[in-house]
Amino acid sequence: MSRPRPRLTHTQRETLVLVANGNTNAQIAAWRGVAAHSVAEALTAAYRRLGATDRAQAVALALRYGLIHLSEIRLPTDSKERP
Repeated sequence: MSRPRPRLTHTQRETLVLVANGNTNAQIAAWRGVAAHSVAEALTAAYRRLGATDRAQAVALALRYGLIHLSEIRLPTDSKERP
């Protein structure tokens, strides 16, 4: 039997998208205007709902379940000049 698709709150989903884009808890907290522990709490709750043990696994599972999308993840720009 397959596991039902987990549900995330808006804050948990938004936080995972920001994590997927390479942001630290401190960066996410500054962007959202909250304390870093609030970001950590949102991530812990998301891990629990997804069955994840770390950031990378949480992002992978959120992608697998269709809770976040590749189009929301921005690749870093290459700052080096090319010849």
